[in-house]
Amino acid sequence: MSDRPRRHDATIEDPLTVPELSAGDGVLLRPWRLDDVAVVEEASGDPYIPLISTVPSSYSDTEGAAFVRRQWSRAVERVGYSFAIADAGDDRALGQIGLWPGPHGRASVGYWVAGSARGRGVACAALRTISSWGLERLGIPRLELHVEPWNAASWKAAERAGFLREGLLRGWQEIGGERRDMYVYSRLLTDPA
Repeated sequence: MSDRPRRHDATIEDPLTVPELSAGDGVLLRPWRLDDVAVVEEASGDPYIPLISTVPSSYSDTEGAAFVRRQWSRAVERVGYSFAIADAGDDRALGQIGLWPGPHGRASVGYWVAGSARGRGVACAALRTISSWGLERLGIPRLELHVEPWNAASWKAAERAGFLREGLLRGWQEIGGERRDMYVYSRLLTDPA
């Protein structure tokens, strides 16, 4: 019998467990907490994050708490794993990263980092960690993510985390009321990290 954990079985009715994962480089991935609303407030003021996530575009304490509860519901409803990206030193939330298993042995990865935490390698550290965890521990064969071509900081983080650009998907997704092109990236267990 193998020491490798069983692959995710979507027929099991138990909620998914969002673990705490050390990402190195002073970064920690952990479940969301209600006291993480400060990062939700900061992200709600960003011109882009509310367009690509469920972060409210107009912040209130009620909306901030609702965002955190939505992250919890992802695991309860077995939709996926939503992590707060946190500073390992003071445990302050810096952003969000999620792994969303889908059909055919694929999972999507999505992430955002608050403006005050950008430029420190936070996204790359979080991507490396969630990717290794998804590929090795969960046994998901293929991870995918989509990034707009103008968002060089995001696609460079993906490339540093071992994702390979496969191409440009024209008019792939509606964001802010318009169809946008997206680079598609993937990572397999056999890819170099």
